[in-house]
Amino acid sequence: MRHRVLIAYATKYGATTEIAEKIGETLQAAGHRVDVLPVKQVRNVMPYTAVILGSAVYIGAWRKEAVKFLQRHELELAKMPVWLFSSGPTGNGDPLRLLQGWFLPKELQPIINRMQPRDVTIFHGYVDVNKTNPIDKWIIKQVKSPMGDYRDWAAIIAWAEKIARALNSES
Repeated sequence: MRHRVLIAYATKYGATTEIAEKIGETLQAAGHRVDVLPVKQVRNVMPYTAVILGSAVYIGAWRKEAVKFLQRHELELAKMPVWLFSSGPTGNGDPLRLLQGWFLPKELQPIINRMQPRDVTIFHGYVDVNKTNPIDKWIIKQVKSPMGDYRDWAAIIAWAEKIARALNSES
């Protein structure tokens, strides 16, 4: 039996959507049924046997809708395999180092500890100067964050393949 997997995400400009879609393509290629949806469209997680949740990171925080999703579905998610990812740092090098050791928002740590996700990771992000609003451009300039697409598609696919192998071993 293959798993039915929900890949829920929160994004501001669409880069995290593309990461979620790539993860979904990889899991589908491994034979799983996959729904890739913005967190705001997910009403119920119970039809799924596994959940992958991702959020864009802005100024050290997850998108509010991703936080609300975790809070709303905490009890159900604690009973199933869950993987979490953040997307956001731009620049070259290890994304965890670029975020100075930041792994997840501290306010989410108690929920995440209770859920015990299978894995938590951080992917490089993408800041498109043509999509960014003036306030975000100013913030990016203040923190000296590089603009551009720094997503590592090989790392994203490798992480998704690892999830597919874990799910296949449970089938």
